[in-house]
Amino acid sequence: MAEVRTILFNDWRKTLRLAMALFATLAIGLALATAPAAQGQNNKKKKKNEPPKVNNDNANPVVPLTDEQQIDYMLSEYLGAWQLGDTERMHKFYSEDVSVVNGGWAAPVIGWTNFLALYEQQKLHIQRVRLDRMNTYIKVNGTTAWTCYQWEFDALVDDTPTSARGQTTLVLVKRDTRWLIVHDHTSVIQTAKQGQPAGTPATPAGTASKPPSR
Repeated sequence: MAEVRTILFNDWRKTLRLAMALFATLAIGLALATAPAAQGQNNKKKKKNEPPKVNNDNANPVVPLTDEQQIDYMLSEYLGAWQLGDTERMHKFYSEDVSVVNGGWAAPVIGWTNFLALYEQQKLHIQRVRLDRMNTYIKVNGTTAWTCYQWEFDALVDDTPTSARGQTTLVLVKRDTRWLIVHDHTSVIQTAKQGQPAGTPATPAGTASKPPSR
């Protein structure tokens, strides 16, 4: 009788071990099956809680800028684009119906397309451009603003070292969230570099008579 009990007890322990092993296998399988789903839910929650990304430009900056700061930042961007000859980037700062008055005795240029044609013609004659802006004043009145500043221009014009100084006044309007130039008026004071004969024109005949106003 004792032997029967021992056999039954051993069989029960084997059955228990098998049951526990089976339970452990099922538990591990369930954990592996639910882990990706749980991870996906956590990722969704994480993405949902992340703040939306914004572009750090003058229209939608990470740190909100005042209108005056937006315009000043825009002028700096334009200066960089003009010196690189990046007309596509320049275009985003101008209204399509912009009017441009240059520093010479010439009729106003109306429209971005006409202004671009003159700029492209001028660019063929100019290399190693440097244009510095200084003494900038900006005034905002609602969705209209104007700014004036002085500038100094240095470049090789047809392989000749050339410099010029002048002042620019811009009128801007705010459309949606962007400030656009609607009027551009530049006055040029021609100067001669050391070694350049006095009275030599700052730009040769056949080119635009002013550096674009940035």
